[in-house]
Amino acid sequence: MTRVTKAPEERRQEIIDTAMKVFYEKGYEKTSISDIAREMNAAQGLCYRYFSSKEELFDTALDQYAQKQVDQICSILDPQMSLTELIEKMPTFLDVENDNSYAQKICHENSNAKFHDQLSLKICSKLQPVVADLLSAANEQGVIHIQDAETVSSFCVYGQLGVLLDQKLPAEERVNHIRNFLLELIKRFS
Repeated sequence: MTRVTKAPEERRQEIIDTAMKVFYEKGYEKTSISDIAREMNAAQGLCYRYFSSKEELFDTALDQYAQKQVDQICSILDPQMSLTELIEKMPTFLDVENDNSYAQKICHENSNAKFHDQLSLKICSKLQPVVADLLSAANEQGVIHIQDAETVSSFCVYGQLGVLLDQKLPAEERVNHIRNFLLELIKRFS
């Protein structure tokens, strides 16, 4: 057998991609590092060279997927847009959670609510500083008047989770509730 040499980042990404496929097919709990290595046709030690455990590997994959979603959301950010325009045009979870990747499938299966919740928190932690920067800029320009952009941004980002995770409401209704609340909040700070 000929050994294939790949750049470290390429090999690391291959492990992540393979792991997500195996996690989806076998289930997270039933998957081991040796299952992932076997799927790659590689030695188990290769996976351990990049990740100390299955948990670290999954967490890295989840973090990567969260960053992809945040990047999609941030792709519309235009410094010329008002906060109202940003809120009205901001992609929602309906727009960004439809890529049909293994990560998307794992995090959105009914039996994997724990993973969905982890993903939601990761997205919030990545999005909160972006929102804080937007609010700080708007505050400095005199568009809004707030004392603490960090706290307001945390409230705006993390506060959505209660509505987002409420499966009793249809998805579109959840999006509209959040958007309307944020628009009303911006008016109050103006």
